[in-house]
This record gives sequence, C-alpha cells and structure tokens, in this order.
Amino acid sequence: MPLSEQEQRLLEEMERSLYHNDADFVATVNPNRGRPNYRVLVVGVLVGVLGIATLVAGVIVRQPLVGILGFAVMFVGVLLIFAPPRTGSVPPPKESPTQGKPRGGSSTFMSNLNDRWEKRQDGRE
Repeated sequence: MPLSEQEQRLLEEMERSLYHNDADFVATVNPNRGRPNYRVLVVGVLVGVLGIATLVAGVIVRQPLVGILGFAVMFVGVLLIFAPPRTGSVPPPKESPTQGKPRGGSSTFMSNLNDRWEKRQDGRE
C-alpha cells in the first residue's frame, strides 16, 4: 500500500532532520545509500558459480584439494556479493526551503518529538 502525500512529506521531513541533527549516526548505520555497484555484484556471482563448479569438479575427480580450492573461490564470490562498497558514499538530500521553519506558527513534528523526549528525560511527564 503506497504512502499518502502527508506520510511521504512527514517521512522526508524526518529523514532531513535525521541527516541534519545526527549525521555521524547516519554515516555509521548506512554509509552508502546510493545504487548498488552492479559490476561487483555480477563479478561476485560469476566467481561464486566458478567456485561451485570447481567444488563439484573436485568431488567428481576425488581430489580434496580441488574441492577446498573451489570452496575458497565460492566464499570469495559470496564476499564480493555481500561486502559493502569501499567508496562512493552519497551526500544527504538537500534541505528544502521550508526546512526548519514552523508551518503556520506551530512547531515541526520533529521538534515536538524532541520536546516530548526531553520532558520524559527530565521526569516532567
């Protein structure tokens, strides 16, 4: 079920606020929000398939060293597929002109949440 326009705006506002207020946390949790590197993905799959083929060939010819080598090649292929990229982090989205400005004289959603959190931490609520 797709999000409504209000929910999408709210989600975008929360994301901008997160990037603005806690950029270190965002960089730690999700260092690369960009597109996956399909070239590395394809190479990883091909290396994995080659490793499986080598493993099967080692079993067929009854050579444990060939099977072990096949397993190692297969493992490297899987690491290539699932390892995070080393470079190319994407900068946070640009802030909209209305960001940080209260709408209609009221505070924003995130500032309300922050105020509630601070009250809870102070024991006032």
